[in-house]
Order: sequence, then structure tokens, then C-alpha cells
Amino acid sequence: MLLDPDVENDVAYELCQVVGRAILPYRRIGDDRDGGTAFFFRSGDAEFLLTADALTSDEAGELGLRGSITEPAGVAPDALPLAGDTGGWIHRPEFGVAFLPTGDLHGYAREAGWAWRTQPVIEAIAADAAVIGRLDATAGSAFVLAHGVREDGGRPLEVAIERVTRAADGVRITTELPAGYVGAPVFGVQSDGDGDLALHCLGLVLPAMNGGHPVATFDRIRSVLPSGGPSAD
Repeated sequence: MLLDPDVENDVAYELCQVVGRAILPYRRIGDDRDGGTAFFFRSGDAEFLLTADALTSDEAGELGLRGSITEPAGVAPDALPLAGDTGGWIHRPEFGVAFLPTGDLHGYAREAGWAWRTQPVIEAIAADAAVIGRLDATAGSAFVLAHGVREDGGRPLEVAIERVTRAADGVRITTELPAGYVGAPVFGVQSDGDGDLALHCLGLVLPAMNGGHPVATFDRIRSVLPSGGPSAD
């Protein structure tokens, strides 16, 4: 669905309020390239950190921490290494996705005297096959929440209002996104049965290809996540 510009701005603002604290910057340690974005996803009692598999490797990574996503203030570090005590990514390159059960992340924080204060993307808004099937070649409004990369190396939380389509090769964002957006969640809006607008997380951004970005859709992501995975507690 293609929304009016004013409605798009309203949706973008609401997304930042609802899931802004799900979104974190990620990079490989020692990698001076663009980096990307990761986000928290919760299904029942199971919680995962998701990103694009292209951003991950056997080498250590680093998850940036904003003050708004941890408590108490001033205790958590500015960045958290994703190696050693915090485990490693589980890779599903056939879908372009990597995921990390968050039990160890929460345990690490407890031992260090702080706690996560996040707003995970939840199962209720993750797109299923029916939602993805309603997408077609007609461009619809898409919203990407990501940590961009400033010239000074800063990683601000941003929202890009883009266009999304579906063709034989899958769901795509139709333009190339700025640095830092790979791995970020993509949201769209469709009409529900009552004619109201329903928000869906369509999937996550994969590396640019042919002038746009393929999207790893949530119907496929959900199929590779362990059911009844580790709790966040």
C-alpha cells in the first residue's frame, strides 16, 4: 500500500516510538567498513537478535549500546563484544540471515550489574506468508529503522521512507539505502479485514543488488528460528 506523504511521516514517527529501542548498530571488530544494523525480535518467551548474515563471521563483532536501552544509567558499556561469553551467531546463508538467541546477552548484563531495556519487534507484527503474498509489483510504502553512519563515525537511529515491491525474485526495496542500513528491519502497511491500516514487519535488509536491496522476509526468517528458543530471562 502506498500512503500519502503525511501519513508516511506519521507512521515513521510511531515506529520510532514503538520499536526504536529494538534497533542497534552492529559491526565486526576491526572492520572499518560501513557496518550495519541488528534488532531484537521476540516470539512468545523466545527472543533473538537478528541481522544480515553478510555482516557476521567467525570473527568477533560489536553491538553498540545507547543509553536509552540499558538501565541503570551509566553502568553499561558503550559497546558489547559478541564473542566469548556472549556466544556466536547462528548462520542461515540460504536466506541471508543470522540470528543470536539473547539468553546469554541478558546473562552477561546481569553479571555486569545492568539490564536491557529494549522494545523487541514482536511476533504479532511479523509478516506471515499471507502478508508477503499480498505484495506485488506495485510499489508500496516501506519504512526502514536503522543506525546510519555519519562522516564522523556516529551511528544515529534513523528511519528511511522507501518503496517496496515483490516480483519473481522476491521482495525488494527499490533504491539503494545509506551506509549502515543492511540488517535493519523493514516495515510495511496493509489494510486489515475492517479496512483499517495494519503494520507489519516484512523482514530485514540484505546487501544491495541491482540498484536496490533484497529483503529477507519474515515468513522465511520464522521458519529457521528455533521454536521455544531460549528465554530472555
